[in-house]
Amino acid sequence: MPAGLVGVVFEALDPGALARFWAEALNGTAVEEHPDGERTEVRTGDAAVRLRFVPATGPKAGKNRLHLDLAGGPDPAREVERVLALGASRADIGQGAVPWTVLADPEGNEFCVLPEDDSAGRLAAICLDAADPDAQGRFWAPALGWRIVDRGDWGISLRSPSVRGPRVVMGPPAAPKTGRNRLLLEVAAPGGDPAPEADLLADPEGNEFVLLTAR
Repeated sequence: MPAGLVGVVFEALDPGALARFWAEALNGTAVEEHPDGERTEVRTGDAAVRLRFVPATGPKAGKNRLHLDLAGGPDPAREVERVLALGASRADIGQGAVPWTVLADPEGNEFCVLPEDDSAGRLAAICLDAADPDAQGRFWAPALGWRIVDRGDWGISLRSPSVRGPRVVMGPPAAPKTGRNRLLLEVAAPGGDPAPEADLLADPEGNEFVLLTAR
């Protein structure tokens, strides 16, 4: 198991249904439903990261601190209509006049459709709210083994050395922390065990993440 970003964990009231939505939103990515019924996985088109869906203990409350950005491709408006037809809804989080479109999946998890080329994959970015992006970057860059490739007033952007898959973007504003995050980064520690143990940890701003370690 290589070290680095494995994917994103969604806590969901109906993991299977939410996984099917995201499989279609990411252009028909295969869904893997495990026999134990406890988790469902979606692989992104280039298999660089996975989305894993697990049962939640209750409904979503408040704005998520972690969200996905989808590349709108050559016709972002058409892409918005496509995911709306799959079951998404328009969302207002106070974004104002911005060049992207803010939507929510069927369980209310916010995501964005960007006016961005989709040739590198439908999943463009994984975005984490950060009150102090530089401090978060100093934690997450070595934790992921990624490089900070861009920064500005908006925050920072990290990229895998392979330049495959989505970038990770961290910046303000940071939503208030009202409980455990509903979407979590999933990170692998170095090791070769294909059946790792999972530990729940938190970054310096209190965002929970899943660390997979060899048994």
